[in-house]
This record gives sequence, structure tokens and C-alpha cells, in this order.
Amino acid sequence: MSSAMRSCAGICGLAIVAAAFLISSSMPSGAADCSANAGPGVDWTDCDKKLLILSGSDFNAATLAEADFTSTDLRNTNLLMANLEKATLVRASLAGARAEGANFNRIEAYRTNFSKIHARGATFVSSELQRSNFSGAVLTNADFTKADLGRADFSGAEMTGTRFHLANLSRADLSKTSFTGPLDFADSFMFLTRIEGMDLSAATGLEQWQVDMSCGDSATKLPTGLSPPGNWPCQFD
Repeated sequence: MSSAMRSCAGICGLAIVAAAFLISSSMPSGAADCSANAGPGVDWTDCDKKLLILSGSDFNAATLAEADFTSTDLRNTNLLMANLEKATLVRASLAGARAEGANFNRIEAYRTNFSKIHARGATFVSSELQRSNFSGAVLTNADFTKADLGRADFSGAEMTGTRFHLANLSRADLSKTSFTGPLDFADSFMFLTRIEGMDLSAATGLEQWQVDMSCGDSATKLPTGLSPPGNWPCQFD
């Protein structure tokens, strides 16, 4: 082998080692492990977890972003501070889960059961939540900014301080919720949103155009300056 070839082999070998080091050092240290058992802090990023029974599992501070939980049983799980951003939860059940401070931003959760979930301070920003069930849920200071909540059921939910800024609340039922502080409806779309009997006198962001398309009744209280439209109460089939 010529001296030039030997020199090239040495230099090229060093270059390969250096490149491999750079690639490995740039990779995240906590890579997802889809085979790992459910547990606090587990990383299931982008994992397929469809059709599983995981009820009662502890996912405290877990990373579940982009995971697919379609039709999975997540009842009574611990999701405190868990990250589920962009996860798929279509027809899953999170009934009774503890999810204070959890990140549900941009999830897909059509017909998902969130009944009696404790989600104080949780965020559901830009999430798809059509026809989901939030009955009896604790949603104090939860953030539904830009969420699609068409036909969602909030019967018996606690919603003090909940934000619906720019949310789609078409045909959602808020009529049987409880709250002691203001709700934020700034720029939310409230076509046939049920607000019968609600005291919204302290609501923020509520405007007459939203009231006119919603469904209240004689017991509905509105902020100063707003008035009930002539089509209240709505007639439902």
C-alpha cells in the first residue's frame, strides 16, 4: 500500500469515527422505548398503544406525545404533568383519570370519554374533541383555546376559570356545569351552544353575536350590555 493510501486510510478512519460521534451526540439521550412497561416518566413517544387495557397505570410525568391510544382503556390512570401532545385518543376512556397540569395540546380525541377526569390546569389547545364526554370532569383553569368541542358534553363539570378562547363550541352542552369564577369565551363559536340556566354575568369575551346563536332560556344571566335574543329557548328535535 502506498504512503498516500495509508495516509488516506488513517484520515478517512478518523473522519468516520468523528461523524459517528457527532451523530450519536446529537440524538436525544432519552429515546422512546415502546416495549417499556407503563410507569412514571416512561417515554412512549410515537408508540402504538391501541386497544390496550391500561386502567390504573401510573404515567406521572410520562412522555406520551404522538402515541396512538385509539380505543385504549386509560380509566383511573395517573397522568399528572404527563405530555400527551398530538396523541391519538379516539374512542379511548380516560374516565376518572388524574391529569392535573397535563399537556393534551393538539390531541385527536373524537368520542373520547373524559368523564370525571381531574384536569385542573391542563391544556387542550388546538385539540380535536368532537362529541367527547367531559361530564363530571374537574376542569378548573383548563385551557381549551382553539379546541374543536362540537357536541361535547360538559354536564356536571367544574369549569371555574376555564378558557374557550377561539374554541368551536357548536352544539356543546354547558348548561349543567358549575363554576364560581369567570369563563373566557373570547371569539369562541357558539352555534346552538347550550347555556340554559347559566349565570354568565361574569363571563369574559362574550359578545352579542355569540349570544344570538347560542341556546339559553329565561334563567340564563348575561354580562351587562348583552340581551337574550327572541329565539330563546331553542327548539330541539
